[in-house]
Amino acid sequence: MSKRVIKKVAVLGSGVMGSRIACHFAGTGLQVLLLDIAPASLNAAEEAKGLKLESPAVKNRIVNEALANAIKSNPSPVFHKDVVKNIKTGNFSDNMKDIAGCDWVIEVVVERLDVKQSIFSEVEKYRTKGTLVTSNTSGIPIHLMAEGRSEDFKKHFCGTHFFNPPRYLRLLEIIPTPETDPAVVDFLMHYGDLYLGKTTVLCKDTPAFIANRVGVYGIMAIFGLVERMGLTIDEVDALTGPVIGRPKSATFRTADVVGIDTLVKVANGVADNCKDDEQRAIFAIPGWLEKVVQNNWLGDKTGQGFFKKVKSAGGEKEILTLNLQTLEYAPRVKLKFATLEAARPIEDLATRLKALCAGQDKAGEFYRQFHFGLFSYVSHRIPEISDELYRIDDAMKAGFGWEIGAFESWDVLGVAKTTEAMKKAGLSPAAWVDEFLAAGNSSFYKVENGKRLYYDVQTKSYKAIPGGEAFIVMRNFEDRTVWKNSACRTYHLGDDVLGLEWYTKMGSIGGEVLEGIQHSIQLAEQQYKGLVVANEGANFSAGANVGMIFMLAIEQEYDELDMAIRLFQNTMMRARYSSIPVVTAPHGLALGGACELSLHSDKVCAAAETYIGLVELGVGLIPGGGGTKEFTLRAASEMHEDEPETITLKNRFFSIATAKVATSAMEAFDMGILRKGHDSISMNQGRRIADAKKSVLEIFESGYTQPLQRSDVKVLGRSALGALYAGINGMKTANYATDHDALVARKLAWVMCGGDLSEPTLVTEQYLLDLEREAFLSLCGEKKTLERIQGVLKTGKPIRN
Repeated sequence: MSKRVIKKVAVLGSGVMGSRIACHFAGTGLQVLLLDIAPASLNAAEEAKGLKLESPAVKNRIVNEALANAIKSNPSPVFHKDVVKNIKTGNFSDNMKDIAGCDWVIEVVVERLDVKQSIFSEVEKYRTKGTLVTSNTSGIPIHLMAEGRSEDFKKHFCGTHFFNPPRYLRLLEIIPTPETDPAVVDFLMHYGDLYLGKTTVLCKDTPAFIANRVGVYGIMAIFGLVERMGLTIDEVDALTGPVIGRPKSATFRTADVVGIDTLVKVANGVADNCKDDEQRAIFAIPGWLEKVVQNNWLGDKTGQGFFKKVKSAGGEKEILTLNLQTLEYAPRVKLKFATLEAARPIEDLATRLKALCAGQDKAGEFYRQFHFGLFSYVSHRIPEISDELYRIDDAMKAGFGWEIGAFESWDVLGVAKTTEAMKKAGLSPAAWVDEFLAAGNSSFYKVENGKRLYYDVQTKSYKAIPGGEAFIVMRNFEDRTVWKNSACRTYHLGDDVLGLEWYTKMGSIGGEVLEGIQHSIQLAEQQYKGLVVANEGANFSAGANVGMIFMLAIEQEYDELDMAIRLFQNTMMRARYSSIPVVTAPHGLALGGACELSLHSDKVCAAAETYIGLVELGVGLIPGGGGTKEFTLRAASEMHEDEPETITLKNRFFSIATAKVATSAMEAFDMGILRKGHDSISMNQGRRIADAKKSVLEIFESGYTQPLQRSDVKVLGRSALGALYAGINGMKTANYATDHDALVARKLAWVMCGGDLSEPTLVTEQYLLDLEREAFLSLCGEKKTLERIQGVLKTGKPIRN
């Protein structure tokens, strides 16, 4: 079979999902044709202009407005504003013929079988033979949509269910029919993973597929516990959010975001179409939920649902919670459970989960009942919705934002112990679980030689998760730990490459992490080919440990503070000027010191969803770990003879002065944090560490030699300093900057211009580092700086612009 290449995609339907799927495809570099229906009538503005229904502006009004609304939405559906140029719009009447030039046609119209079949009838007329055709349906049986179509159409047709918002939720369910060519399934599984950045999960053509089937069961089961245990909305959302590794939206807030009517529709669909589901009664809609839907309180889409935003008597925004007994809204109540309060300080999710389920109060009972029901349910879904248990866990983590899957949670709590407790509670698992335990097995997953294995129910043996070699998980190499301290571990990732990760709160970088970086580089120089720096947390790092800086500054321990800053600078320079390649693989937040580490690495393999920047000015400091120096160095390297020398310096200066953060790895290239033609992007976050390891080996094999520190960095002195000072004073005069902001910005300008030099001068990197450190230290003594740092410490949130 010839190699399939995707260059152009047609997206049929421009609603909330269709427009955002089009944006995601465009963001990966594909050409996209976005089509929708033409309006049936003119609007007032069109009538005033004298337009007709045949006018192109009218015929494309629906699709153009939908795309415009998507682009303006927050969070943004695109990695970079320029990718919108890759999207061409049109309508079904005039442009369906244009799908002949597309390699993949995806249908995203209204969830009605007759409408979808009508669309596919038109697609059949114009598609080129061999073109992929898929549906984004969330629940309509895939095989029914293909009825009446040609053999070639059926062979290349299946379901591709994206989750909203497509850019951010990583799940892509692939649902073939019996007629789908296996090669097409394999292609979509691989393409979705590698090029779209998705966790692709193979599903059976069963109602609600995998994620919605289990996810909606979980929500409906909680609704049942609400009635049996007399729980309130505020209690449930306090119990079912981040504390158990679920999103902040927890249960009821999630329902409001998704749409309560959508939730009810899926629940009814399962109840109606899954007659043999042993928990079918769970999907029955409780009376209070029916009343909520009847009242049209459907969540965010109608302005109120389980929660309602109002303005208080003082004009401030307030969120009210629905009382499920009276169906009246009242102010939210912050509740305390002894089990919850005791478990919150526990950083490790697995350890925290054990503590929560062992609780002896109402919260502990809730956790036991909920998990017992969940474990029983997922065990019975094999082989109904999936033959492999890991697919269920993958779907829930990627589609519903769970940090830990159902079978993974069962492992954490102890399969044998929990199964016994489940049976006593009347929630027995499927028979295969008893066979699994009787055979002497104790966990559904295990790690051997750095590879994660899962228990395969059909063969009653452990198998490696397919494609696992492309997904390096650091902690799978714990048995290959080379060195560790209380904050870090250094692993041997194979092929003579070391991997360093740390697991501090928010990935903060303090003394022990700096020690880990230094020692890992030393080890790699002695007997390995290179080092990968990454971690498995929700974020790479929110930056330096500002708590340590605050303590030293408030106690006026300036000698110790000076030593701490020197250590940070020296560590960054060690990463840059070692005898082995150092490659970082950031994801999520990579702020402040984490950005500085990336700037000093030999290469950065960033996840597409990397939010990176030098944010220190947000707390009244300048980047003090080499970030100011590095931006100055890069500005000097970017200066061109055909433009004023101050242009690139100004751009770099304002990037730091405004604490700008890239909203994607693509944007980080524009900001000059990532280097075009040098650093790279991993669309699939799970691949970034393997990509980084591959880069280490490529750099090493190309004959890597230790670079020399620069002694020819051109700084502009007074000529640029005056221009930057004038800009700062203008910002202050216009009230865009406070006195303290202006002070910090002047310190930054001083460093980036090389001080008060009478003429442009070539200086060393160490010269700039010394200026940077002096400015940083002087700002640590400022009252306003300490107040800002204290504010960050109180909120526990990372520094952002």
